[in-house]
Amino acid sequence: MYNPFQLLTEAFQEHYRVNFSLESMDGDIKMTLADDRGVVARRLIKAAQRNDPRRLRRVIDSVRDAIAQSEGHVSPEPLLAISHGGQLTPRAVRQPGRVSGRGVALAVGI
Repeated sequence: MYNPFQLLTEAFQEHYRVNFSLESMDGDIKMTLADDRGVVARRLIKAAQRNDPRRLRRVIDSVRDAIAQSEGHVSPEPLLAISHGGQLTPRAVRQPGRVSGRGVALAVGI
């Protein structure tokens, strides 16, 4: 039987304490990973992501990559190559007053 909470716990419990909290009545959850130093990562997981094994695997991989990058273990270029099928695309030339991305949402750490 598919148990997303068990999969998430098994993916991270070797190195972190894993806690879940319900974030919405739609079934969205917040996963918090912590170690002896404090909170390492928080991730909102939508019900649709949680209920789809393939999407949940991507969430797990994404959290692992973000932790590795924040700890300085990985540069962003290999992550770009992975997300683009192994091909690094040339960086866009910045032009003042132009916005590119066509609706791509960006997340910025604060």
